[in-house]
Amino acid sequence: MPNPRAATRPAASSPAPGPAAPTAPATPTPFDQIQLHVDQAAPLWRQLFQQLNQLLETGALVPGNSLPAERELAESLGVSRVTVKRCYDEMRRDGLLAGRGRAGSVLQAVRRAQPTLGALKGFTREMQELGMTATSRVLLREVAANRSVASIFGRPSSAPFLHVVRVREADGVPMTRELAWYDLTLAPPLAAWDGQGSAYDFLRDRCGLPLAYAEQTVEAIESTPEEMAAFGLGAPLPCLLFKRHAYTGEGQLVEYVEGTFRGDAYVYRMRLTV
Repeated sequence: MPNPRAATRPAASSPAPGPAAPTAPATPTPFDQIQLHVDQAAPLWRQLFQQLNQLLETGALVPGNSLPAERELAESLGVSRVTVKRCYDEMRRDGLLAGRGRAGSVLQAVRRAQPTLGALKGFTREMQELGMTATSRVLLREVAANRSVASIFGRPSSAPFLHVVRVREADGVPMTRELAWYDLTLAPPLAAWDGQGSAYDFLRDRCGLPLAYAEQTVEAIESTPEEMAAFGLGAPLPCLLFKRHAYTGEGQLVEYVEGTFRGDAYVYRMRLTV
């Protein structure tokens, strides 16, 4: 039965609406700095690729950060998802991104060099072909006799050799720790080489000894404490150890080098034919 007292009770008045609570401003992100322009010569995906790389170089983005999912970033930038996907695919190809999925991808620590295996060329030329700048940190440079090294070259135990230990870098990132020995009996001017730049260019231009071929082996190893220090690592890392004997056209051994390449930054590509 209806309650007559409730029916006659005056309705409670609603409180007057107050001012709306202020909306907190959105926290800015590094991606707010991205500006893409359809009137530029570079395609949109390339502009995005270059600007994400710039954010990495300036430290606005750091390794371990996640990038937005393709659809999310495309909507925020007002471009197609295909544009973002093409950019992300290029970053994965360069080793800048790990993972793939709806939750986005994670930035990796270093750009991975991916030279093609099969031609005799030094580190400097390999990096130039990849659009990267090669530099060297010389850890040791000395002229000395070494019985073990002399036996590799087939020289008397008293023969002089230039021994150079270098950390080779690409765009400022240490890629390899290189231990090299050069036969000064064949190339006396090499004793004046400071260890910077390409040894192969010096042998060709200053010593008149262009290299013709090399024999090389590759094996998997774990980084030593010396290599960890050279690469700035806090823990051992899988590496590739290259041992190379480089010869002149007359079959004279000029260089023996052992180069340890960090596994997270260096990947060799090769073309296989039937």
